[in-house]
Amino acid sequence: MHLFEALVVLHVICGATGLIAFWVPIASRKGGAAHRKWGRVATLAFIGAGILAIAMALLSLYGPEERLPMITDRVLFDGLFGWMMLYLGMLTIGFAVYGLAVVRHRANRAALRAPHYLALFGAVIASAAWCGYYGLIIAQPLMAALAVVGLTAVATQLFYVWRPSAPPRAHVPEHFRALLGMGISAYTAFLSVGLIRLVPDHVFNPLIWAVPSVIGVSLIIRYTLAHRPRAGSGTRSVQRRQA
Repeated sequence: MHLFEALVVLHVICGATGLIAFWVPIASRKGGAAHRKWGRVATLAFIGAGILAIAMALLSLYGPEERLPMITDRVLFDGLFGWMMLYLGMLTIGFAVYGLAVVRHRANRAALRAPHYLALFGAVIASAAWCGYYGLIIAQPLMAALAVVGLTAVATQLFYVWRPSAPPRAHVPEHFRALLGMGISAYTAFLSVGLIRLVPDHVFNPLIWAVPSVIGVSLIIRYTLAHRPRAGSGTRSVQRRQA
C-alpha cells in the first residue's frame, strides 16, 4: 500500500469516528457525562482527520505521483484537493483546539493568548486567505466562500479572546460555535474523499460541497440567537452571587 492510500484509510477511520460521535454531544444533555466523553472522542478524531487531510493535500500538491488521474482538470484538482483540503484540515484542527480550550480556560481567557494558540489562529488565517485567493484566480467561488466562513469565525474567536471583559458563561456559545464549525469543515473535507468514489460526476458540484456549510451555519445562527444574553442578565447574575 502506498503512503497516500494509507493516509486515506486512516483519514476515513478518523473521519468516520468523528462524524458519528459528533452528534452525541449535540443531542445529549449539555455538560453531562455522555456530552463530555463523546465530545472529546469526536474532537480528537477530527484533529487526527485534520492532520491527515493536511498530509494528503501536501502529497497531492507536491508528491511524486499524480493523484486521482481520472480528473483531467489539474488546476481545479490542485485548488479543491490541494489548497482547499489543506485549509479545511487546518480549520478543523483550529476549531477543535479552540472548542476545547475555551472550556478549559473559561475562568482565565488570557490563557487563550498563549503563543501556541495564537500560532494556530495565524495558520488558519493564512491558509484561509490563500485558499480564497487561489479560488478567485481559478474562478472557483466555492473556495472563496469557504475561506470567508473561516476568516469570519476566527475574527469572532479573536474578539472573544481579546475583549476586555466577557458576560458570565460566554464560553458556552463559543464552545458550541467552535465545535459546530469543526463539524462543518470536517464534513466538507470528508466529502472530498468519499465523493470522488461514490459520485465522481458531481465531485466539483458546488451545491454538494456547500451542504455542510449551509446546515452548520444555520445551526450556529439559530443557537446564537436563541442563547444571546438578555439585557441586564449579567448584572443580575453578579448581584445574585454578591447576595
